[in-house]
Amino acid sequence: VGGRGGGGAGADIISTVEFNHTGELLATGDKGGRVVIFQREQESKNQVHRRGEYNVYSTFQSHEPEFDYLKSLEIEEKINKIRWLPQQNAAYFLLSTNDKTVKLWKVSERDKRPEGYNLKDEEGRLRDPATITSLRVPVLRPMDLMVEAAPRRVFANAHTYHINSISVNSDYETYMSADDLRINLWNFEITNQSFSILSWGPRTGWLERRVLRYDSFQPHQCRNLYLLSYPKHLLFVLFFFCPAVFEEPEDPSNRSFFSEIISSISDVKFSHSGRYIMTRDYLTVKVWDLNMENRPIETYQVHDYLRSKLCSLYENDCIFDKFECVWNGSDSVIMTGSYNNFFRMFDRNTKRDVTLEASRENSKPRAILKPRKVCVGGKRRKDEISVDSLDFSKKILHTAWHPSENIIAVAATNNLYIFQDKVN
Repeated sequence: VGGRGGGGAGADIISTVEFNHTGELLATGDKGGRVVIFQREQESKNQVHRRGEYNVYSTFQSHEPEFDYLKSLEIEEKINKIRWLPQQNAAYFLLSTNDKTVKLWKVSERDKRPEGYNLKDEEGRLRDPATITSLRVPVLRPMDLMVEAAPRRVFANAHTYHINSISVNSDYETYMSADDLRINLWNFEITNQSFSILSWGPRTGWLERRVLRYDSFQPHQCRNLYLLSYPKHLLFVLFFFCPAVFEEPEDPSNRSFFSEIISSISDVKFSHSGRYIMTRDYLTVKVWDLNMENRPIETYQVHDYLRSKLCSLYENDCIFDKFECVWNGSDSVIMTGSYNNFFRMFDRNTKRDVTLEASRENSKPRAILKPRKVCVGGKRRKDEISVDSLDFSKKILHTAWHPSENIIAVAATNNLYIFQDKVN
């Protein structure tokens, strides 16, 4: 168990968490436009319990606050999403985006420096050519390891509305960026233009009030399949031409003022196998089979005890919180966040679920997390917490799962917690 936090509760609030393809690196972005990358330490034979802890590897400022003078709008520096590219050489590459601009960053190591220049002295000053009487061969000398982050591409000026997701294609040559009403396809080598895949005006027919939320490429099908989600719809597109809408019929008896809000999709993810889609709305996580559009094959209640609190959650705007959801590496377990720094895990095979808490008080290093329970009625057991005493300012919106191991990253406001399964 590990926890890392910043100082205040403003600019350092974590806004996205993402493992790279090997799980060796973990990147976080925050509201202040900063990216922090953690690297996993190698296992130590002498200290088995230090099984690959994550330590800070690189920190850099990805985005700065800007001002759009044409629209008189401030553009926040907050990092909305981070996406890693698979490692092709010694360097690492990642995409980061705020509301308007996507940047491609190169993160590389340097542990040697050249010495023995002919035209410069050791301080870097130009030498007098008259004093140069012989040629020297520069040599590389060891130096302290430096991790450098450099922006390689900047993709800007293509979105009118806020960018809410980016997704790298499996050809690793293109990626998509999506705002509320538009999806652009980019080539990594071309920054001044993009191809508009889908674009609607804000009042186009049946899409009125049904804005795009997330997009995602199918993990193994190059350019063929991708997801779009609307507040109550999933649009599954094949070869960009054959849409299929995934929608669960609404029960008229459960219709209420809050129905459309709580059924709004806040996150959508392809499974690693590419067979299933997972969606998160305010109260549930649903798993859909690509071959069945009319209803989900699995529905998991995240915090059903909040149904009686929807009025107060609407008044304090919590009902509009956008929780994310993630698969484990084998698609057998689902994780998503809740309030009071709780996060939920659902085992698809055993149908068991557990509620755990990410907090400094309960997260001593190498301590085992105890399951938490929320009671709704009047009587409360010793180990339970009442639904009336939940802290709705403490919410876990962003989580990530190691691609192959049982290691998870949980962002709780400005703290990052890293948990792993029990070490024997």
